Amino acid sequence: MNKETLETLLIDYIDGRLTREERFQVEQELVKNPEAYKLYEQLKEVIHAMERSSRLEPSAALSTSFDKLLKDEIAASKKTKVIFLRPAFYRVAAAIALLVIGAGAGYWISKYQRQQEEIAVIQKQMQETKLLLMSMLDNENSASQRVLGATVALKLDKTDQEIINALKNALNEDPNTNVRLAALDALNKFNKEPYVRSLLVTSLSSQKDPIVQIALIRILVEIKAKGAVKELERITTDDEVLKEVKDEAHAGLMKLS
Repeated sequence: MNKETLETLLIDYIDGRLTREERFQVEQELVKNPEAYKLYEQLKEVIHAMERSSRLEPSAALSTSFDKLLKDEIAASKKTKVIFLRPAFYRVAAAIALLVIGAGAGYWISKYQRQQEEIAVIQKQMQETKLLLMSMLDNENSASQRVLGATVALKLDKTDQEIINALKNALNEDPNTNVRLAALDALNKFNKEPYVRSLLVTSLSSQKDPIVQIALIRILVEIKAKGAVKELERITTDDEVLKEVKDEAHAGLMKLS
């Protein structure tokens, strides 16, 4: 079997276009002819590379170059009875396919770099927001600024331990009721965090302001904080606690039991 015929058969064999008898003939040749098998592996690799690249969109210039190569090759092959694309053509085509793949890889690398830059910008903004928030919460001379600080925290989608601790201190220690309520609202946004749930439960025992007590009890009941049951029971029997707070604690016990 001459080389040109073998090449044609191998290409059709890889593409699955041979009859049963032709497939048997090619397989026999591959078994007994190492050079034929080597050529088969080369053609298969090139054709598969082209197939993998088919999902990528080539540029207009690449498409034009590929089409020209194809037309030239077909014109040259018309001298034979079978239109045959020689391995040299496949090597050129594979090179073009690799260029397309390279262009696609470049696109994804560029996209990844842009995403990293965007993440860096967001992280910088988050850090600046955090610094502003902490500064406002620490403003001893202005309760309104501390309320705004807690409100800034309420607008965050994510938080960290430092912010949570600052809000906890505001909730438990700030002398202003509005600041405590604002801190409570901000902490409640992150109540799915076990640490936040725990500190809300613990905070109930340190609250003396009836307005904050009632607001906190309602939140603990809403998030189904079973750990608050013991403190709620204490509140219902504490003579120093206002009746309205006791009633809220009793209602909370009924819902959590």
